[in-house]
Amino acid sequence: MGLIQPLFEGPIDIVGDVHGEAQALHALLNHLGYDADGRHAQGRRLVFVGDLCDRGPDSPAVLRQVQALVQAGHAQAVVGNHEINLMRGDPKDGAGWFFDERAERDLAKYAPFARAAAAERGALQAVAAHWPVALERADLRVVHAAWQAPAIEAVRPLKAGQLISAYDAWEEAAREKGRQSHIAQRMHDELARWGGDLESPAEQPPFMPAHAENEVNKQMLNPLKVLTSGVEQRGTTPFFAGGKWRFVERVTWWNDYTDALPVVVGHYWRRRYPAERTAESARAALPDEDVFAHVPPLAWHGQRANVFCVDYSVGGRWQARQRHAPLTREFKLAALQWPERTLVFDDGSREATEGFAQPAA
Repeated sequence: MGLIQPLFEGPIDIVGDVHGEAQALHALLNHLGYDADGRHAQGRRLVFVGDLCDRGPDSPAVLRQVQALVQAGHAQAVVGNHEINLMRGDPKDGAGWFFDERAERDLAKYAPFARAAAAERGALQAVAAHWPVALERADLRVVHAAWQAPAIEAVRPLKAGQLISAYDAWEEAAREKGRQSHIAQRMHDELARWGGDLESPAEQPPFMPAHAENEVNKQMLNPLKVLTSGVEQRGTTPFFAGGKWRFVERVTWWNDYTDALPVVVGHYWRRRYPAERTAESARAALPDEDVFAHVPPLAWHGQRANVFCVDYSVGGRWQARQRHAPLTREFKLAALQWPERTLVFDDGSREATEGFAQPAA
């Protein structure tokens, strides 16, 4: 099997980014009609769009459960950027459940969270090692972040299990390009001139061209990164996302997607109900909140209105916990039922999606 694999035939339930929210996943599967072993009376099966871990209270439990569902043949899962970080040993914001060097720093935002037991760390790190990065069938495609034809074709020859070695090879190519332009020294000089902390939302840095160049090189020279974390270009204004200041802009690739086949993705942090935005709250905004500023919360989007993001920001529930607010209104876990094109949320609510294949005039 390769890194682009056949998607289950028949009716499926496509689950958005879970981000360690084990209770939300349990509730959602109940509302969808799956039993404790992952069986469904109508023969439906599950598809996970990736980003199962980080930020939530129990990433180990989520990884174990999804692994069991996949191994039993009741589910498929594609790799997200958070699984790649885990497999590569790359500690990022929200991964303190696994990485000792992140644990203390993550406590202020994400505690309480279950930490991986020493005896199971190797197994958890390898859960997604042979998963695909994309799934396809005659009427549907599934990928974590972006279905971009050149990246898909670059990855298609790779075999399952080759993801990390290929990813690292493309990362090295980006580093070599950076070495040729002395990018590390230029980034060091930018940080020294500013003197701040890129992981602190309190103080916005000046725009840093070398940092922007480095981010674009690493993103766009790596097809696996494009598929799992999206299309990016040089920005103009720093923005805070994923626990750090960034200097690129997300490209809404779906506005250039012209294929007739629908695509379902996660990754992009849409909201069922728009959040009130103030200057103060903007610093704590979810990473891609503004990508959907002009897209209705239940709508298909893109040039042909045939792309759907099923990530309804359950990974932001840490904010509700800090405010002692209800968990299920602002930050939801959702599944898109196909072919019905119905959304089911972890609070049991169901809603039809809107505007499929009906582009806005």
